[in-house]
Amino acid sequence: MDAPKIPIALPSTSASTTADRAHLTELAARATVPAGDRAQRLLHPWSAYAVVPLFGLANAGIRLDGQALSAALHSRITLGVVLALVLGNAIGIFGASTLALRGHLGELPGRVRYGHLLGGAILAGIGFTISLFVAELAFTDAVLREQAKVGILAGSLIAAALGTALLRILGERLPLCSPAGLPDALPPRPWLAPVT
Repeated sequence: MDAPKIPIALPSTSASTTADRAHLTELAARATVPAGDRAQRLLHPWSAYAVVPLFGLANAGIRLDGQALSAALHSRITLGVVLALVLGNAIGIFGASTLALRGHLGELPGRVRYGHLLGGAILAGIGFTISLFVAELAFTDAVLREQAKVGILAGSLIAAALGTALLRILGERLPLCSPAGLPDALPPRPWLAPVT
């Protein structure tokens, strides 16, 4: 979107009133982008997709050598954590949301489809900070803690890839969550006082 062309200075005629000057000043103020906003737009992709993930990985305390990865791949704890992050979140969030929608307890806004809901539910499996904190508290054995952390990392990566792929493939293909044929009067929401 191009910024509007704004004259730098008003011609010195009697027609240039204070209101004209105020209007041009307002247009100029709207057309400017602060330096901080420009810097944020420039640095955000690098920060969000490179610096923060590398910082998180470096501070996670996960040893990623061949022996640790081999032990983690054959561990039930790693498999359980991966399945919980990828399938557990997806089944829980998608299932509860679908039941709420089918039970007419609510509706989703706009043109949200079941593909969007499923992809978003799988993306919810991207758990890093809190999952690592819980693993630190749950496991006293260093080897088991390491296997759980590898499971968190693997599960988060799988959830990110699978959720993104499902959003791209199924996003617009599945039916609307809240079709136009909803009844006119939905049952009252339990947290709202009844209208009298």
